[in-house]
Amino acid sequence: MGTAIGVPPAVADPRITAAVFGLFRADSLAEPARDLTIPIEFVMQRDDERVPCESALALFDAVGSRDKTQRANAGRHKEVTRFEADSAVRCLARPGRGRGVAGAGGGVR
Repeated sequence: MGTAIGVPPAVADPRITAAVFGLFRADSLAEPARDLTIPIEFVMQRDDERVPCESALALFDAVGSRDKTQRANAGRHKEVTRFEADSAVRCLARPGRGRGVAGAGGGVR
């Protein structure tokens, strides 16, 4: 639920300078995601039993940022690999992104 909770503040709060989202469908978030302009890393699982690939792809496509990366992995919803968690940390730790970042939990760090 971090994506559902995190997208609105990532749009509204200028202190948030990067975010990692994913594992969520486009339904209610496509419109607000268009206003995301910060760097985004988006994770999806190809075999997700909760979020159809088409909907996850639609949400990624809706993100307005020009600096966005999609990471698709084999596996079900809860089978995100440790490698993805490490990638999220690297994404948020890039120069210029050390303060005010939103992670999958949706909170400001």
